[in-house]
Amino acid sequence: MTTPAAVRTRAVPRTDIRGWKKVWYAARALVLWTVSILHFGVLASVLVLLAIFVDPRKNDRPQRWLFRNVLRLAGVRFEVRRAPGFDPQRTSLFVCNHVNLFDAFVVYSAIPQFVRGLELESHFKIPAYGWMMKRFGNIPVPKQPTAADLKRMYQRVRRALDDGISIIVFPEGGRTLDGRVGPFREGAFRMAQQFGYPLVPMSIVGSFEFNRKGDWILYPSKITVYLHDTIETRGLRKEEIPALVERVHGIISAPVEAHMGLRRQPARQRFWWEQPATAQPQD
Repeated sequence: MTTPAAVRTRAVPRTDIRGWKKVWYAARALVLWTVSILHFGVLASVLVLLAIFVDPRKNDRPQRWLFRNVLRLAGVRFEVRRAPGFDPQRTSLFVCNHVNLFDAFVVYSAIPQFVRGLELESHFKIPAYGWMMKRFGNIPVPKQPTAADLKRMYQRVRRALDDGISIIVFPEGGRTLDGRVGPFREGAFRMAQQFGYPLVPMSIVGSFEFNRKGDWILYPSKITVYLHDTIETRGLRKEEIPALVERVHGIISAPVEAHMGLRRQPARQRFWWEQPATAQPQD
């Protein structure tokens, strides 16, 4: 099977970068971090203040531009691929692999809808960033939630979905350490089953080469996001949730593993994302 350019490059270990090349990447990253943070801090503050007077949904396009521009300024080449069965009009729970601190900018740039995310409660304590995420409407998730915490979170998610706001979830519960997609927690899938809203699997590919947990350097990379077919959950029984989790994990991990050179499929089996890329609608 011929692997397309979108998933051909294998993950390159960064331990082999030494000497002046390492110094160059470090200096480059320092500049990119500075420019990106200044850009995000200034413009995000303006958008948050604007949101006090204007419905944030009417500011969705400038917010999307802000997040996409952070990636540009960080040196990322960016592409979005949509499956034929992806429905951009339906309010959904978007389930995505978690790679690094830039994931929020990646998924927000890729999803053609008004979306908000579930985010660790500790992130809301980060100076400036936490305040902005709270104003943007992200939903805090306690690291060790009580029954009352879970009930409150479920109510917030249900309220957002019923209001036409799609939700982003990283079901691994933490960033990958080796580039692979880790085991999924069932929380998002239980919410989808309980509320009857569809799931959309998302794969972030190439971001582990750009930046990874434990390394502050930003390397030149291309990030490709795959928006897979929308999956119906209405009528799904509780006992079917584990099978759904396994199915979605396989969908999300397939292009990630292919990119890393870990997946070997029979020659006759071909995924939608292995077809030649066509022009994607711009939102």
